[in-house]
Amino acid sequence: MPKTKEKKQKVKKTPRQRGRIALKVLAWIVGIIAVIALALAILNTVSAKAERAFVKNSVEAVAYENQLVPTLADDGYYTFVTDEDFKVLQLTDVHLGAGVLSTKKDTMAMNAVAAMVTEEKPDLVIVTGDVSYPIPYSAGSFNNKNPALVFADLMEKLGVYWCLGFGNHDTEAYSYFSRSQLAKLYNDKEKYPHCLFQSGPENIDGVGNYVINVKNTAGKLTQSLFILDSNSYADNDYFGIQWKYDCVHENQVKWYEETAKALQEENGGEVKSLAFFHIPPAEMKEAFAEYKENGEQDTADVQYLYGKIAEGNQLICSSKYNYGLFDAFQANGTQGAFFGHDHLNNMSLLYKGTKLTYGYSIDYLAYFGIAKFGLQRGCTVIYVHPDGSFDNHGENYYQDKYVSINEKETVDLEHDMADVNGGAVNPLAAE
Repeated sequence: MPKTKEKKQKVKKTPRQRGRIALKVLAWIVGIIAVIALALAILNTVSAKAERAFVKNSVEAVAYENQLVPTLADDGYYTFVTDEDFKVLQLTDVHLGAGVLSTKKDTMAMNAVAAMVTEEKPDLVIVTGDVSYPIPYSAGSFNNKNPALVFADLMEKLGVYWCLGFGNHDTEAYSYFSRSQLAKLYNDKEKYPHCLFQSGPENIDGVGNYVINVKNTAGKLTQSLFILDSNSYADNDYFGIQWKYDCVHENQVKWYEETAKALQEENGGEVKSLAFFHIPPAEMKEAFAEYKENGEQDTADVQYLYGKIAEGNQLICSSKYNYGLFDAFQANGTQGAFFGHDHLNNMSLLYKGTKLTYGYSIDYLAYFGIAKFGLQRGCTVIYVHPDGSFDNHGENYYQDKYVSINEKETVDLEHDMADVNGGAVNPLAAE
């Protein structure tokens, strides 16, 4: 009789065997992730070192004729002394990734910063947040310290006095380092003697609430420059995916009021001041809404000065919370506030006698396609006059006077800025 093939019975695996297989698969997955993470860590370290080497080998110090040198006064605040105009350069949203995916765009950003600082020769640079952009899909990195190191190296090599307030992207929920840890970096006066950042009082919210003063040779305060931490996200939006932004908190406002009053008392009268922070105040949204509703014409309370609101749907990403900062400004001699956050907005408005100004941004990284557009990229120049008054205006980076270390990238300078990011509209714009 012919032999018949016997069917092999499929042996069922025991729960223990299935568990071992699952553990092996999990181990393989974990191993692959670990290898990828290690490779990225190595590549990101190499990228950050390359960016710091670029600064060391390519950037030259600004050629000042008579650079003002601040001193740390008895009240604990850095103080400049001059009887002439005091020049402040506001930079915002530099957005350095210092990762394997962002090296080219980081170099563009450093070129822009170096070119504008070198030409403008300011007495002080104030950065209103988002030096770092440690977003993995853009930078390939979670490390927010490396961008801070790169930027601090850049400013120190330029030899300009500078300070900053933190933005929401400087310390994301998934970033490696906290605001306090970055503050220690900026407070290292041996490495960064030109950095005037101060951590500020520990008993109020935020890190980096402080003042820099300008006095004349008679010892009178010409201007106080308040730097405030507008914090990051609100309402449990820890990762910022709902775009629920925070603001300057109530205890910070109280600190500002107490500090302003103390400076007035010390000065024997009114002290004029300016404020710098990252997230725009609610009053900027109010002022623009009133201006827009009036057919983009001035009203009794709103005067247009310059610039555009060019985010999708003319969006202003302020917080829904308001702890009275603007009212405190008006009651305590603060003449103007400067901020960033919305990279395509660079409008300046006079609202109820107080100037509210978006700084021109640097960003090459955060918005898809923004590196190819140029109308929004630049700096804001502020002149504080000996009588305490001030003027400000925006400057576009793509002017011949700003000479880049590398050849400037080709950008579209005739576009409608709302086309940036593929014309995408912020989902909160309709709210």
